[in-house]
Amino acid sequence: PLFLSSLTAVTSPCKILKCNSEFWAATSGSHHLGAEEAPEFCTALRAYAHCTRRTARTCRGDLAYHSAVHGIDDLMVQHNCSKDGPTSQPRLRTLPPGDSQERSDSPEICHYEKSFHKHSAAPNYTHCGLFGDPHLRTFTDTFQTCKVQGAWPLIDNNYLNVQVTNTPVLPGSSATATSKLTIIFKSFQECVDQKVYQAEMDELPAAFVDGSKNGGDKHGANSLKITEKVSGQHIEIQAKYIGTTIVVRQVGRYLTFAVRMPEEVVNAVEDRDSQGLYLCLRGCPLNQQIDFQTIRSAQATEGRARRKGPSLPTPPEAFTYETATAKCREKLPVEDLYFQSCVFDLLTTGDVNFMLAAYYAFEDVKMLHSNKDKLHLYERTRVLTPGNTAPTGTHPTLWVALLCLCWLSLL
Repeated sequence: PLFLSSLTAVTSPCKILKCNSEFWAATSGSHHLGAEEAPEFCTALRAYAHCTRRTARTCRGDLAYHSAVHGIDDLMVQHNCSKDGPTSQPRLRTLPPGDSQERSDSPEICHYEKSFHKHSAAPNYTHCGLFGDPHLRTFTDTFQTCKVQGAWPLIDNNYLNVQVTNTPVLPGSSATATSKLTIIFKSFQECVDQKVYQAEMDELPAAFVDGSKNGGDKHGANSLKITEKVSGQHIEIQAKYIGTTIVVRQVGRYLTFAVRMPEEVVNAVEDRDSQGLYLCLRGCPLNQQIDFQTIRSAQATEGRARRKGPSLPTPPEAFTYETATAKCREKLPVEDLYFQSCVFDLLTTGDVNFMLAAYYAFEDVKMLHSNKDKLHLYERTRVLTPGNTAPTGTHPTLWVALLCLCWLSLL
């Protein structure tokens, strides 16, 4: 019963992020509006308020929603806007010259490479990525396939926190994928205010939850900026003050995450021993890891055995081992762990979008990883603690039990 109850997926229907993004798109640069254009800003505010009212019922417990509601009331008072009037969206604005998002005179402290490494060697950058069902590549190039259902911290240091929420892909299955992502950039000196970015399934905003696209009102605000690469599918966040680049994608219904970060920032924690679980640094807990290569072998064996009659239960799938392998080769010609992850995901989910997730994850590695000799990984890196290693002469009964457990992990 505990196992089955843990498979319940909860997806928030709150659409406050969409309201925030629409308001930002309508009013970019509006803090420079002259008095004659104030009615246009008020129109956008009324549209924003109308949007929040439409989603009020599903957002009652969402902090971003309540923050938006209070912010609208404050802006209404500041700009002397009437709550009654037109709510049609005004035209999109372009940022005027000299806007804080275009300034190049930010303090040197807000540029990591200039400030931290002025008289030393260039920083050593590391990479972490999470994609698919889900597969994790840590800052130390450890590659794991994990269950990690629910909310888990990916990164937790002195500068930012990243948390993901993974939900079951299919009812009654332990195959999970990332359905929600929250990134908190902490306030830093004269560079940036605290900013929160949040994405969910079918909601990949091109702005922070407060509607802004940069680090706020501080002089170095431009050192934190969001860029939309493909609408609703691909955004990039540049945090120059900590030398960090983050890529978030929506592929199919689910999210992928990739980051490039200096080792100095990765290890910037006040008390590393009591830091707790941090997936990008420490990997998934042993009891949350899946040895997908063993399962993959079982899947291939089971595919051949089906011709002789029923044996082990089969997961819901649209691919055989052979067709999944052929499909993954279309985008991933090198049979590394990204390719193997692709095959595993197609067999466990039957969703071709997981092939694209593996493909884009590897494309992000090519862009973000500093060591081009380590782009491809070939060996599984699941670490077994002493006592968990299998004996060389495994009894046939133990082998049957292990195979059954592998299949149960797919149900």
